[in-house]
Amino acid sequence: MAAPRDGTLSWFLALTLGVSLIKFLLIKAYHSTDFEVHRNWLAITHSLPVSKWYFEETSEWTLDYPPFFAWFEYGLSHIAKYFDEEMLVVQNLTYASPATILFQRLSVIFTDLVFVYAVKECCKCVQGGKRPRDILGSPSFVLAVLLLWNFGLLIVDHIHFQYNGFLFGVFLLSVARHFQGRHLEGAFLFAVLLNLKHIYLYIAPAYGIYLLRSFCLIQDNSDGSLKWRNFSFIRLAALGIIVCSVFALSFGPFLALDQLPQVLSRLFPFKRGLCHAYWAPNFWALYNAADKALSVLGIKLKLLDVAKLPKASMTGGLVQEFQHSVLPSVSPLITLICTLISVSPALFSIWHRPCGARGFLRCCVICALGSFLFGWHVHEKAILMAILPLSILAVESKDDAGVFLILATTGHLSLFPLLFTTPEFPIKILLMLLFTLYSFTSLKRLFRHGVAAGRGQGSSPAGDSEQEFGVVRLHGLVHSHDPQRYEP
Repeated sequence: MAAPRDGTLSWFLALTLGVSLIKFLLIKAYHSTDFEVHRNWLAITHSLPVSKWYFEETSEWTLDYPPFFAWFEYGLSHIAKYFDEEMLVVQNLTYASPATILFQRLSVIFTDLVFVYAVKECCKCVQGGKRPRDILGSPSFVLAVLLLWNFGLLIVDHIHFQYNGFLFGVFLLSVARHFQGRHLEGAFLFAVLLNLKHIYLYIAPAYGIYLLRSFCLIQDNSDGSLKWRNFSFIRLAALGIIVCSVFALSFGPFLALDQLPQVLSRLFPFKRGLCHAYWAPNFWALYNAADKALSVLGIKLKLLDVAKLPKASMTGGLVQEFQHSVLPSVSPLITLICTLISVSPALFSIWHRPCGARGFLRCCVICALGSFLFGWHVHEKAILMAILPLSILAVESKDDAGVFLILATTGHLSLFPLLFTTPEFPIKILLMLLFTLYSFTSLKRLFRHGVAAGRGQGSSPAGDSEQEFGVVRLHGLVHSHDPQRYEP
């Protein structure tokens, strides 16, 4: 693990203050219906007893996050009352006074401090090669910019409105603790994260396999095969106690109230349909498009009776169940099977050929991508679950940097429909261009000068021109590297 260099605090503080200024300037910007969602959750948790939190349905935006996030909203509500108590009235639907807007925007900005701290910890974990001539060319500086100034996070949280920065802060801090060898603390943070937002279940398999293989199995045989005699049941018990305690604290009150089925029905509303209102650019979007094209073709060729076809509501931008017209309709079970098949090679790899914390992080990225491509009712914003952790790998490996540039550019572009208002159009274009230009130039410079520890991995001099961030092998994410090189 690289030690922080002198002057790190000054440039990191400057980056933090700079992006914070941008966030403050966006307070008056457009906000989506998610703003009303969180205002309603503030009102529910503040005005009603715990026993009614997951039953209240005055608004269509019912509470559907895990209990820890409900308590998070409860805590915020006790500050919100000093800004405008009317926002805490459940019946005040779509309430958005200037004080309410100010409070909710500020709550996102200040809870981002968790993300800032997590980024600082991740920067300490970056492997450094040759010392750069200036700090601007160091892997830790580039990583700090890629994370703190991430375009997707800026527009989703500080224009569209959500609390992803706070949540990603908990996630990245958990990752950093695994890099630092503090595995129990990393497991605890991830268990807390699952009880804040259950979308992170997508990457839970990577955590489970990694901890069993690299934490509970203390030592392998000399040939690399498993040495089951050295499986530590004490470590397994410690992990179990930590995870079970967190979940007991979270769901225990609702279990005592005999409300666990109701809570789970809110957390996993499978009736919302295969795709979200704004389609994520994944496999099911192509599947829906193919179904629509086939239905139109079938009608024109008089092979299908339009009166007998189910209404193709997946093309209307609504969040609801629907039946495909021609192709077989897809159930949640099918999406689960497809997701597990897509991530199983990565899980198999970190079990049989563990590559330390970096191999684990690569597996997290694969799990996030597999879930994004094949999951049920995937939000377009879920692509950030792959882009942000991949930033860490991108500043250490040329292959990973190439994948990052493709994924970040296309993934961020797919977020554009979230901001459809005219005043925000130049903002999203400018922020996207600035982040993309910086990503390409900084990573190209980083590996051109051989600063990063992972320079040249998996490439040869003859192949350098091919991999100058133009043509990149996407399978580089699951490329097996030397385990010793990748140990933290």
